[in-house]
Amino acid sequence: MKIAIFGMGYVGTTAAACLAHVGYQVLGVDTNEEKVGKINSGESPIAEPGLGDLIRSAVDNKRLSATTNPATELDSISVAIVCVGTPSAPDGSHNMGFIAEVSRQIASLINPNRKDRLTVVYRSTFRPGTMDDLVLPIFKQAVGDESEAFELVYNPEFLRESVAIDDYFNPPKIVIGTRDGTRCKNLDHLYAEIKAPVFYTKFREAEMTKFVDNTFHAVKIAFANEIGRVCRQLNIDSSKVHEIFVSDTKLNISPQYLRPGGAFGGSCLPKDVRALQQISSDVGAHTHLIDSLLRTNEAHKHFLFDLCARDLDAGAKVLMIGLAFKANSDDLRESPNIDLARKLLQRGFDLSIFDPHVEPANLLGQNLGYAYANLPSIRRLLISRERLESSSYDLVIDMRNWAKQYSIKAKRTLDLSRL
Repeated sequence: MKIAIFGMGYVGTTAAACLAHVGYQVLGVDTNEEKVGKINSGESPIAEPGLGDLIRSAVDNKRLSATTNPATELDSISVAIVCVGTPSAPDGSHNMGFIAEVSRQIASLINPNRKDRLTVVYRSTFRPGTMDDLVLPIFKQAVGDESEAFELVYNPEFLRESVAIDDYFNPPKIVIGTRDGTRCKNLDHLYAEIKAPVFYTKFREAEMTKFVDNTFHAVKIAFANEIGRVCRQLNIDSSKVHEIFVSDTKLNISPQYLRPGGAFGGSCLPKDVRALQQISSDVGAHTHLIDSLLRTNEAHKHFLFDLCARDLDAGAKVLMIGLAFKANSDDLRESPNIDLARKLLQRGFDLSIFDPHVEPANLLGQNLGYAYANLPSIRRLLISRERLESSSYDLVIDMRNWAKQYSIKAKRTLDLSRL
C-alpha cells in the first residue's frame, strides 16, 4: 500500500516517518521546497526526538520521499492523509484556507475511473460539520456525486510534541469517522498492529473529539494552577494537596462526573464551590475558572428548561420523573430538578412529579425548609405510581432514565439523565 501525506508539519512528518518505519511506501507532499529538500536528503524538517533517525533510515531504504507536486503519483496512491494546518483566524475560528486548497488539489487529481478507491483521511483539527459542509462538496463537484473513486475519513491525531513517535505507536485511542459510521478497510489495515481502543463513528462526532480533549486538558491545567494560587496565598503545600487529589481514581481522576446530563446540585457541591470562591477572593488568588462554575451551572439549568418547554403549548400536561438531586435519595437541597419544576410551573404547564424516594412527610430540617421554600406546592405535585401509570402526558421529563420501568402514556419523552 502506498500512502501520500499532505502537509509536512509536526503531525504529517511524524506520521510519514512512522508509516515508512513499519514498511509502507510513503510520499510526503508540501508546498515548502525547503521541507521537501530536507526530507529527500534524509533530514527532519522539525525538531522531534528520534524523528531524524526514522527519516534517515526510511529515505536510505527508499520507503520515504517528498515532493511539491503529487500529480503524477496519485493514481498509485491508496491512502492520502491530510495534515495541513488550521491556524486561528482573527475571530478565533479556524482558518480553513489550507484545508479547502488541499481538498481541491486532491479532488482534481483523482481519476474517476481508477481501479481502487482512494481513501482520503483528514487528521487536521477543524470545526464539526467541515467534512459534510466543506470537504465532501469539493470532492463531489470535482469527481462526481456518486463517484466510487474516493472515500472520505476523519481520523483525529493525538500526538504530543517531544513524545510524538511513542504517541503514534501507543495512542490512547483511535477514532475513525466515516460518512455513515461504517468501517474503512484501509484504515483497519493501517492500524492493525496498533493496540488501542478503536471507535468508529460518523464525521461530526469524530471531528468534535479533539476539541473535547484539548479543552479538557486546558481546564485541568487552569484548575490546577488556580488551586495552586489559593494554596500559595494560604501557605499550603500545593504538591501535597495534589498528591492527595490524584490518588483518588474512584472519583477525581476517573470518568465520573464527565457525562453530559443534568446540572450539579445537592448539599455539598454548590456550598463548597461558593466557599472556595470566597476564600479565593479574600486572599486575592483570582480563580476565574472556579468563579465561573456556578454561573455555567445556572446557564445549564436554563438550557434544560428551554429544551423541555420547546414546542409545548400553555397548559400542557408534563410529568417529571426524579426530584431529589441524586437517584435513590430524598435530599432536595439545591436540587436542580426543583429549579426546573419551578420554571415549568411559572410557565403555566400542568406539572406532576414522580419520585419514589421523596415523601414530604419524611422531610426534616434543612431538607424540609429548602423543599417548601422553593417548591411550596410539593405535596400536590408529587404523585403515586398508580396515578403515574393511569394518566397520560404531553411530555415526560426523565431525570433518572427510569421511564422505561413504568407503563407511561406520553406523546413524547425527554431523557435528561444524559444529553
